[in-house]
Amino acid sequence: MKFLFIVQGEGRGHMTQAISMFQRLSNQGHEVLAVVLGKSQRRQIPEFVHREIQCPIYLMESPNFVADQNQKSIQIRKTIFHNLRQMRKFKKSLDHIHRLVLHHEPDIILNFYDLLGGIYNALYRPKAKFWVIGHQYLIKHPDFIFASGRPVQKILFILNTHLSALGASKWLALSFRPMATTKDKKLLVLPPLLRKQVKQLCPSEGDFYLSYAVNAGYGEEILKYASLYPDLKVEAFWDHPDHKLSYSPIPNLTFHPIDDVLFLQKMATCKGLVTTAGFESICEALYLGKQAMMIPVKGQYEQACNALDAEVSGAGISNDSFDFCFFESFLNENRTIDNVFKDWEGQFELLLGTAIQKEIQETGVLQKSVSFS
Repeated sequence: MKFLFIVQGEGRGHMTQAISMFQRLSNQGHEVLAVVLGKSQRRQIPEFVHREIQCPIYLMESPNFVADQNQKSIQIRKTIFHNLRQMRKFKKSLDHIHRLVLHHEPDIILNFYDLLGGIYNALYRPKAKFWVIGHQYLIKHPDFIFASGRPVQKILFILNTHLSALGASKWLALSFRPMATTKDKKLLVLPPLLRKQVKQLCPSEGDFYLSYAVNAGYGEEILKYASLYPDLKVEAFWDHPDHKLSYSPIPNLTFHPIDDVLFLQKMATCKGLVTTAGFESICEALYLGKQAMMIPVKGQYEQACNALDAEVSGAGISNDSFDFCFFESFLNENRTIDNVFKDWEGQFELLLGTAIQKEIQETGVLQKSVSFS
């Protein structure tokens, strides 16, 4: 089968998922023809994306969040109006996607939660099948846990998820844990998409906490709590435009720019992970046997849902601040993680392979026999 990816560039998770999917599809004899990657002024595309994805990568203007002046919380109203003002740019992006689809002629367009992906499929009606993938698509499952107390944000989250999946014939919902099969034939619950580099690591327990903040404004909070507890050592990663090199503002805290190799090395040897509640980093920590403390980004409803789901799955604990001492107290009573997650993660190839082989049979695409064992 021939694939074309459309990837949301907001945050690290969707890009690392695309890398892992590229690796897995390539290993099984399929072909990823091109990747269309959303960009914005808030984010720089990490170098490791270009290094790991060995096919043409095309950048496009895509909807993104607007943060407050401290680069911490997400402002929903400003996000909506900002993106509405960019509609001309987004129309050019849709035309760009269509030219690429006509040129590459994929069998399947796989959308990693980019809003324009769903809009493109609805408006341009390509011949290719349209699939979507991400943790967000678990909202289609009756056992999905929604965060309470924010009805407007919940509605917007559901709306955005459905818009990104307009006309999709398959919802690939990534989950921390196995979930019951539903009657919805479009929904397929899959394990997380971990990169092969994560599985090559040999975890151990060092003397420091690893921290990751998707928004640079959380750096001040990390510094605040690291200063309060000078006996606790912290290694933190962030995407800060003014800091391209590692630096230590205080003896027990070092900030690093985004670096996938160094981040995974630190993940394998840390005491635990303190992070905003993105799906991918928590999954990496689970695989390596590390507990996590999750601080959902304010105003980003899906992260509140992520934190709840991760807690139920035994990944750690949620909190409203980067309080490393609170996390240390939690770890003193909750050190071990069982092997259920690894067993679940190991089923990805079989489940995905079955779905692709079924698609081949239904569409009549000629494909040599491929083993997914």
